[in-house]
Amino acid sequence: MTRRKAGQAAGLTDEEIVARALCILESRARRGDCLSSPNAVRDYLRLSLSGRDREAFCVVFLDAQHCVLAIEELFHGTLTQASVYPREVVKRALHWNCAAVLLAHCHPSGQPEPSAADRLLTQQLQGSLSLIDVKVLDHFVVGDAHSVSFAERGLI
Repeated sequence: MTRRKAGQAAGLTDEEIVARALCILESRARRGDCLSSPNAVRDYLRLSLSGRDREAFCVVFLDAQHCVLAIEELFHGTLTQASVYPREVVKRALHWNCAAVLLAHCHPSGQPEPSAADRLLTQQLQGSLSLIDVKVLDHFVVGDAHSVSFAERGLI
């Protein structure tokens, strides 16, 4: 029996299956045994952010060994944009006493290509967080089926 069929046999909807998968990944992330590779991060973010009808901005807060301290959705927006405030990101980074962050947001259009505004925001957040010695390791833009990594593109 395939995984999809097993979930359906248990009477679960697709949304319930995804919600359970996210809970498992978040639990593992808090124990430090998940999100240890770019593909694991990409999979988690795609599960949690794809298919949204409006933009959402998420930050993964990491300790000095790049283990996950917390994952928070900090901002929500409209179909085409979300207002992200660097001050609020810095406040949460200080709250978690993190050493590094991963940034992510979704494009409800389904197209993960970073915009000029996405690039500018990333630069602003890098500058703001560098003042408190927090490194931005990557920024992922999540579409329907794919995501784009700023680090892989050489944008960070």
